[in-house]
Amino acid sequence: QPRLVDSGGGLVQPGGSLRLSCAAPEFPFNGFSFGWFRRRPGHEREVVAGIKRGGKDTYYPATVNGRFTISQVDDRHMLYLQMNDLKEEDTATYYCAACRTYLWCRNPNDVGYWGPGTQVTVSS
Repeated sequence: QPRLVDSGGGLVQPGGSLRLSCAAPEFPFNGFSFGWFRRRPGHEREVVAGIKRGGKDTYYPATVNGRFTISQVDDRHMLYLQMNDLKEEDTATYYCAACRTYLWCRNPNDVGYWGPGTQVTVSS
């Protein structure tokens, strides 16, 4: 079973930035699409960024559009999520995810592999 290992979470003040990383050494990047999801307290798991298979197109919901950026480096088998202008409502556990069957990885039901999660807390 290939594994994803996400990291980079922490405590940050409102308006601050964090970069999350996800190592995916066992995944052939041309055979998967990837995404970042989060679970906020009292909420269902939701997508915050997706990158289409091939790595050329990206997707963001309105809640984070303009503040979050997803990227991947194929030859290093790494996925990143740059988060800027963080808000208290961004506090959540963040998960990287891989989808085998779909061109996009935007729906939790499509995810085949999850990272263990990394906690992001935005607080003054």
